[in-house]
Amino acid sequence: MNRSFVSSFRFILIVVGILACFAAVFGRLFYLQVIDQDKLSRIVESNRKTFQVISARRGDIVDARGELLATTHEVYQIGVDPQSVKEEDYEKIPALAAILRLPEAEIREKFDTRLREVKGPDGTEVRDVHWHKLADNISRDALLRIRELDIRAVYGNPQYRRVYPSTSLAAHTVGFINKEGTPVTGVEQWLDFYLRGQDGWREAERDGRRRELVQFQTREVQPRSGLNVELTLDMVIQHFAEEQVLDLVKKYQPQGVTIIVSEPTTGYILALANYPSYNPNVFWKSSQEALRNRALTDVYEPGSTFKIVAASAALEERIVRPEDEVDCSLSVVEYKGREIRLPKDDHPIGKVSVEQVVVKSSNRGAALLGMRLGDDRLYKYARAFGYGEKTDLGLGGESRGILAEPARWDGLTISRLPMGHAVGATPLQVHMAMATIANRGVLMQPLVVRRLFDEHGDTAVSFDPVARRRVVSSDTAHTVAGMLAKVCSPEGTAREAMIPGYEAAGKTGTTQKLVNGQYSSQHHIGSFSGFFPASSPALVITVVVDDPELKGIGYGGKVAAPAFRELAEKCAAYLGIPPSEGKPMLALSER
Repeated sequence: MNRSFVSSFRFILIVVGILACFAAVFGRLFYLQVIDQDKLSRIVESNRKTFQVISARRGDIVDARGELLATTHEVYQIGVDPQSVKEEDYEKIPALAAILRLPEAEIREKFDTRLREVKGPDGTEVRDVHWHKLADNISRDALLRIRELDIRAVYGNPQYRRVYPSTSLAAHTVGFINKEGTPVTGVEQWLDFYLRGQDGWREAERDGRRRELVQFQTREVQPRSGLNVELTLDMVIQHFAEEQVLDLVKKYQPQGVTIIVSEPTTGYILALANYPSYNPNVFWKSSQEALRNRALTDVYEPGSTFKIVAASAALEERIVRPEDEVDCSLSVVEYKGREIRLPKDDHPIGKVSVEQVVVKSSNRGAALLGMRLGDDRLYKYARAFGYGEKTDLGLGGESRGILAEPARWDGLTISRLPMGHAVGATPLQVHMAMATIANRGVLMQPLVVRRLFDEHGDTAVSFDPVARRRVVSSDTAHTVAGMLAKVCSPEGTAREAMIPGYEAAGKTGTTQKLVNGQYSSQHHIGSFSGFFPASSPALVITVVVDDPELKGIGYGGKVAAPAFRELAEKCAAYLGIPPSEGKPMLALSER
């Protein structure tokens, strides 16, 4: 009989080995279930639970007549869940690449990348990848074609894309959204809080095949669409203004042009056009220069358009009457015990009435009126007309201009400020000062937004006209308006601003630009600001042309006044503004 046996050493070795294996297994289980439990639970939860943001639709921007200026189109972000990719899906990559217009290698790489390293509280962790973005801004038609490929791992999430149907029309007022979805300028930035709405979200759980388990949907909040914005702009008038801008660019190749049209009684801006401009749909193709809203940012010496301040103030304070004479032949006068040299006039004028100082645009006459007012009163009325302070239109980037306090004036300021030098203003400040005269002496708050409304058309927020302050009495404003009407007559400096059938009123401005710290005799800013009909103003129009190229000086009466007339004719015909009494009916011209 054979006796089988196992040596005690071998037996002990086997037992120890088995016990060591069990100890290792139990030790690993203890480590995973006890020591590393929090970390592993967090990883499991992140793979099992999903949190999805549901984007809200951004509100539309429309003009005063409901014409669409900015809207939101639904598009899709296409991505892939590499955990769900099947072997047969790789054969469909060429067709998918053709739809998405992506390299096949890029799609294949994302199909194969199933793990990623992330930084957690306890260091680097390896997690499953359940989403790789493939493409943005994919149309619904393209999404349907992708679905026809039957790649279940590839799917689309809805998102929104901002679109500007009117392209560059009113671009500086509307603004734009950049590629990161951030509003940059204009109404888009100013009213972003109301336009963007409120995003919703959804929390859910998925099974091992990444299928959503409806019974484990823990929370879902629907998004709230943003409010829509109705502007005060009228796209027809805006189109007229931008046509006029392009005409000025074609004629004079200026560095910049600004045209503003508004209602004097409400402060509503009906058109605001700048050159250069840009297309907000492809804003990245334009320079920073084109993105600038010159009506609010550019500061220049307003020149003779500022003379309404000194004239109105002197009449309001009853220092002079319209028929009082002013000796414009003087070259030097005494002021506060010292002699001051007066500025020159383009043509010798001699002794003229206060009214003729305005009509003939006398620099010396304006300086003498300023001296009769004195430093403090002249400064007070300049501020009252809105110079040296922001208009608070709301579009951002606005300059307050330059208007020093009397304590900082030099010896010449009192004689130069009344003629529009030693002061810096934006086109909108000049425009609102002129609108004050048109509105019987009341400075209005300029407005570019009329209301905010919801998807049902109900008004949520209304922007009603606001009177900021009374600057001069209605009688003074009426008297100055009469003087400005004579400026736009054969005897005035703005003959080119005369409108057939209408009595216009306004003031030209021509200033030398500062080049290398000195006034240049070759570079000028020509402007005109006025209103019509003079007796019952319906519209205020301001035209500013920066550095027009032409032989001689770019006088405002030569480059800006004709643009005012042509734009006024179009607006009068479009709005049906009744002609002035005693004036021939407006005839359509072929200018």
